Amino acid sequence: MHQSIVRLDNPCALADFLRITLGLSSQERVSALVDRVFHRMDDHTKQTMFSFFKKKPPPAPAVAPLAETGASPASLTPTPPSPAPPRFPGPGNGGSLIGSALVIPIDIPEPPAAPPERQKWVDKLKASLGKTAGSISGVFGGSVIDEALYESLEDALLMADTGVPATQYLLTELRRKVKDSGVTHPIALKNILIALLTELLQPLQKPLVIGEHRPTVIMVAGVNGAGKTTSIGKLTRHLSEHGASVLLAAADTFRAAAREQLSIWADRNLVEIISQEGGDPAAVSFDAVSAGKARGKDVVLIDTAGRLPTQLHLMEELKKIKRVIQKAGDSPVAAGLTQGNPSHSIGMPPHEILLVIDGNTGQNALTQVRAFDDALTLTGLIITKLDGTAKGGVIAAIARERPVPVYFIGVGEKLEELETFNAREFAQALLG
Repeated sequence: MHQSIVRLDNPCALADFLRITLGLSSQERVSALVDRVFHRMDDHTKQTMFSFFKKKPPPAPAVAPLAETGASPASLTPTPPSPAPPRFPGPGNGGSLIGSALVIPIDIPEPPAAPPERQKWVDKLKASLGKTAGSISGVFGGSVIDEALYESLEDALLMADTGVPATQYLLTELRRKVKDSGVTHPIALKNILIALLTELLQPLQKPLVIGEHRPTVIMVAGVNGAGKTTSIGKLTRHLSEHGASVLLAAADTFRAAAREQLSIWADRNLVEIISQEGGDPAAVSFDAVSAGKARGKDVVLIDTAGRLPTQLHLMEELKKIKRVIQKAGDSPVAAGLTQGNPSHSIGMPPHEILLVIDGNTGQNALTQVRAFDDALTLTGLIITKLDGTAKGGVIAAIARERPVPVYFIGVGEKLEELETFNAREFAQALLG
């Protein structure tokens, strides 16, 4: 059968097709049929054209046939996106694993950003303790926490002059916290150790209070060469810069160089000094306290002669100086000046007894703290020379066995290199 193709969009062709196929002879009827066909085509074309101005629904996503994907019907059910891993606060960033989601975070409060000058000093502290920090942090370079790691850590802490009691305490607490938290990565272990050391050192972080008594009498002691006179000079500069009037007392009357050195610091800082060549140290101290009260000074700093704690007769001399200073507070001169003016109450001096210790002496520093504390009842420490070969861990030993507050630590000879002690800063510098 012959099939012909008719173009429906041509009216003449459509008319001929209807006339032949349907056998229509009436031209009017053929024309009517042609008109009806084209009328319907116009309606459909208009409807299709207007549909482009309506918002089209989004196309349905194509679903691959099960036979091609090999997936089960259950696997085609959309699943909610997995939640993002929580972000934990950590003690540091900088690309390390500390505080990241790769290890269990340890709750170590993040300190506020340090001022630029303080941060500069912290960087010096880290550089000074860099050798010790490198030895300790190297213990955490593995991937598992095992007994060998604990043994290596114990050796590193002991080599850092931490001492047996403090080391045993830190390791015992470390094992307990690891067991409780279930951490498995050595970096997380280091996090815990930083927190433990910070907690151990926290009682030593106390400020030196000036102004409660006027004058505030500060007696400074220490062994030969620890840096007493230099520390007094730096402390004088800090006090003067903060508006406090200072009077120095050269109670090291037997060493001429000590008096001269203290006089140089007095000239640099534009402060007065009480000095007497060959005099009795206790008498010089008494005169200094009386003069400080009479002149309305805020602080009286008394420099005593260096001595070893094994020199018992010199330790007795220190006790005598303390007793005489106490009598200066009860003297008629002091009582007369205080009468009617409570704000000038001198109280019972000395109000602060500071021991200056050399950070390079290791465990011997702890021996000095014990001896001087037994003799004088220390109120604070100044730890110097941490910029040399000092390992720094002795502060942990002091915190564990004789927790005397550490007011200042020094990392060099410059004035700005004597700063207040901060437990967290020191723990991070020591552990790396």
